Amino acid sequence: MSEDTLDSRLRSAVRAGDAETVRALLEEGADPNTVDADADSAPVLCVAVAAYDAVVAEALVEGGADPDRVLPDGTTPLWRAVDGGSPAVFSAVLGKEPRLRMPEEARERLLTLARGWYETGAAEELRRRAGTPGPVDVVRVQDDEYEWVEQVSLGGLVVRAGHGAVLTSLEWAFRILTPVEELIARAVDPPHEDHVNWSTVCVTLTQRRSFETWSAVVAHRHDSDPPHRRFVLDFVRLRSLVYADGPSHEKRESDFLAAWAAEETDSGLLAKVLDLYTEYTHRDQEAIGLRYADHPDPRVRREVPYAFPTYGVPLTPAAKAALLTLTRDPDVGVRVAACEAGMRDDDLLPEITRALLLLAEDPDPAARSAAATTLAGSRIRTPAVSDALVALLAHTDQLVRLEAAYGLAVRDDPRTGEAIDRVGPLGAGFEDDHRAGALRMWRWRKRNPGGV
Repeated sequence: MSEDTLDSRLRSAVRAGDAETVRALLEEGADPNTVDADADSAPVLCVAVAAYDAVVAEALVEGGADPDRVLPDGTTPLWRAVDGGSPAVFSAVLGKEPRLRMPEEARERLLTLARGWYETGAAEELRRRAGTPGPVDVVRVQDDEYEWVEQVSLGGLVVRAGHGAVLTSLEWAFRILTPVEELIARAVDPPHEDHVNWSTVCVTLTQRRSFETWSAVVAHRHDSDPPHRRFVLDFVRLRSLVYADGPSHEKRESDFLAAWAAEETDSGLLAKVLDLYTEYTHRDQEAIGLRYADHPDPRVRREVPYAFPTYGVPLTPAAKAALLTLTRDPDVGVRVAACEAGMRDDDLLPEITRALLLLAEDPDPAARSAAATTLAGSRIRTPAVSDALVALLAHTDQLVRLEAAYGLAVRDDPRTGEAIDRVGPLGAGFEDDHRAGALRMWRWRKRNPGGV
């Protein structure tokens, strides 16, 4: 295939947003910097940037497209990505290599552009560029798989209002240590955990691994504004997932969460703190669990059972009594959590079995679903549990029927074959599912009784 033909097909693939074809053409030798006459002879990377197509932009950059190519108007593809306000597109164009060697003038130009958009506001800057004070159209769009951003339109101009996140990423790429106070102010503007500003600041601060950064962030635990406290929790959670820094850091984090759990007054946030806190092993866990066992908010009570360790440690009488009470809680989620946490205790098992059997007969479909999941993988092997799993095969939700059939299969119940039929075809996505695998294995064993 000729070079002109490859480049022509590449232009078409970029306009169509076909990243797979873009990668294939680049591997065949298409020019990643080819220009598109239908887009004012801009490089195809600029076409992807203008379309907010981060996946295609990433494929082009990885294939050799030049983000710093100076265009006739004096801009570059990277400048246009910053201007467009999409953190996903900007990250794709920036690439994976730090840009510490970029000339100071170019770095400052990008920083000034992002900072100007952020401080002025996307709507106001768009009005200035359009030369009209008219109203703007604002819609929420997914910028990547997980985070959203506002998209602002006026007079044919469109921009995404993610410049706070873009500015944060630029500063970190240039190793500018922006004060923590300033970064958190960006994160909570707006105060949504799945907004691009929030997630970008959280990731950036997690990468700054100094004790000074840690101390400055967690100090916001005492902030009167709940979004600031929620941000601290997200920071601690992400840091615990990304870095395993050894016992000393684990002790510091668990001590911090214990102190927070003992003082937090916002019920929703307290539940989140307890959820993270109980992932650690801490000397005060049982005391904190007992403290909140009768909390008026069910979200808090749902976390209490996990404060009572049962792996290799016998439950204390106080913990057993609390769990037993929670198995009778009016909230379904609390009862399920208490049953799951206390399942390993032989003294509690009879009461837990009764509680789960009642849940399996509850008129609420969500309660029956929870009962199916908990009973199926439990160590309870009584006929009553097997009968309850058979009854759950009448549930309208296929996943509940799958759980019930799985529970029967692991118990080698003679009704498993019928249960499998009642589950129905599972379709794509269940190839590696442990429940589907158990059903396939059960049938194989029945067809091959002497097989190995």
